[in-house]
Amino acid sequence: MRKRISAILCALALISTLTTQAFAKEITIHGRLQKTVEAGGWLIATNGEKYLILNATQFQNQSWFKEGSEVEAAGETKPDAVTIYMEGVPFEARTMRPLQGTATGGGQKSPRFTRVKVGGDAIVQAQPDTAIVTISVVSQARQALQAQQETATKSDAVVRTVKAAMGAGAEIKTSGYSLVPQRIYKENQPPTIVGYEARNSVTVTISDLTKVGAVIDAASEAGANDITGIAFTLRKDRPAKDQALSEATRTAIGKAQVIAKALNGRVVRVVEVEEEGLVRPMPVYEAQVDTMRARVGAATPIEVGTLDVSSRVQLIAEIEVG
Repeated sequence: MRKRISAILCALALISTLTTQAFAKEITIHGRLQKTVEAGGWLIATNGEKYLILNATQFQNQSWFKEGSEVEAAGETKPDAVTIYMEGVPFEARTMRPLQGTATGGGQKSPRFTRVKVGGDAIVQAQPDTAIVTISVVSQARQALQAQQETATKSDAVVRTVKAAMGAGAEIKTSGYSLVPQRIYKENQPPTIVGYEARNSVTVTISDLTKVGAVIDAASEAGANDITGIAFTLRKDRPAKDQALSEATRTAIGKAQVIAKALNGRVVRVVEVEEEGLVRPMPVYEAQVDTMRARVGAATPIEVGTLDVSSRVQLIAEIEVG
């Protein structure tokens, strides 16, 4: 029985030795240094494999130890080593040296790498889908109460009329109210209040742009006497913003490729991309509307223009210069 147990143990030991020899082995690597998110921080990338350097700190004080350097390293793979991301084959280097542009075949120099920082801008034109109109009723009277009451009566009529002109889903909200005394100034005398001006303003948001002129005319006929202008804007701006961002990115990449071509190289990869302040579509303002046109029966013409949606990106590209 003891002989049988001894034989089994010897067999297991032999299997363990053979397994270790099969997976842990001495190798020599030719490749390029790259940074990695692993705890070791560095790896050697060859044509067909990546090797995570477990003892990178041993070589990091060397001047040639930097990203992109071509090196030759001799050491042992460590199949039992466990890393966080398992990025590459764990490898412990016994020696490492730079190849310094020596020929790995045919006497050609190793390529050099550099980075460029470029920017890209794009402007996309979009059709507005919303109009914002500010409508006011202004009344003047000798007494404050009289100015207030007259403004309130006219404002109520304006709001009801505008709602009827817009139909269901009308968006109207009060945007301002003021009661200001009217003064006369005489030399060497205190100012004298001769009356009051009351102003009630509402903001009307119109989704159907074909109704903008009709809303203005209806408000004027109901008593509005100050329409401060129209702002056209874009509520559903995501497609336009995405298009501008895409075009800005392509512009930046195109610049990097032009630089690479001038250096007789090529863009290897984009290292970093940063969006710089996407500009939302700015409202287009029309001039103040002449409310008297509605009073003489002429419909107010409204021409809707386009909006500019801008985007800017900066990117860092790595260029291989052979």
